[in-house]
Amino acid sequence: MKTRIIRIGNSQGIRIPKLYLQQTGLNEEVELDVQDKEIVIRSVGHPRQGWAEAFQTMAETGDDRLLDKGIVGQSSWDEAEWQW
Repeated sequence: MKTRIIRIGNSQGIRIPKLYLQQTGLNEEVELDVQDKEIVIRSVGHPRQGWAEAFQTMAETGDDRLLDKGIVGQSSWDEAEWQW
């Protein structure tokens, strides 16, 4: 999408077009920062958010098995004793 220049005027609020919000994944909470005289807006999302639920779903559907089981170089310890 083409960059828009938005005149702020005397107001202290900025309206962000819905398409920009969809493209960036910004939701209800955002983080504002100032870097080199620029305002940076980023999502408050947390690293690894939702991973626990995804892993639980994988375990329930049996989709948590090793993909490299037949790889050369695994020792007998890898095959018999390693546990996830």
